Parts: sequence; structure tokens; C-alpha cells
Amino acid sequence: MAANRPETAEANIEPGGTKIKWDDSNMKSSYANVCNVTSTREEVVMLFGMNQAWNRGQKEVVIQLTDRIVISPYAAKRLTALLSGVVKEYESRFGTLNVDMPTAAGAGGTAAPIPDKTK
Repeated sequence: MAANRPETAEANIEPGGTKIKWDDSNMKSSYANVCNVTSTREEVVMLFGMNQAWNRGQKEVVIQLTDRIVISPYAAKRLTALLSGVVKEYESRFGTLNVDMPTAAGAGGTAAPIPDKTK
């Protein structure tokens, strides 16, 4: 992941002059091909996992959840801006990504949304 991080000193300085030092000594890497997001007034919860179903016509698909990331709505809004920029850059280099929203479990190789039990 370090290769994706800006290397210039200017890129590591926030507006206002605060220098950011990235400490990745406790970082772990995970792969996910499924993500679900729920929220409350105080937090946004992102669930990541793996869909290991290989057959499209399955009646039930089990998603093995591996990671839960909880952030504030403010951090979620900043993440939205960052991801939008990354996707825009990706599409300018490699072409448009066409993403169909799933309508049922197993459609398009993804899972239907996980019910929000926090409400």
C-alpha cells in the first residue's frame, strides 16, 4: 500500500501547515469483493467481506464478513470525495466502469444489502 502514498513533502502537508506522517507498522491488508454500508446519526459502518459463490443461480449466497470499519459522517463525506477522485482518475486512464446495482442475492456476483440492525 505504501506505493499508493504520495512521496513528496508537499503532498504530506495538510492545509494549515500540519505535516502528516503515515505510520503503517500495525497495518494489515485485506481483500474484499463485497461491501455494505449502514449508518446512524453518529456513525457510518462499512462491512467488508468475500462472496465465494461461483454459481449464479444459487438460492442462497453466504458472504463471509471479514472487516468492519466505523467512521464519523464527516469522515465518510471526506472518503466520498477521495473515492470519487480515485474512480475519476481510474476511468480517465482505463475507461468507464459500468456498475449495475444488484436487485437480488447473487445478481451480478454481489449480495443483496445486509439488513441494518442498528435502527
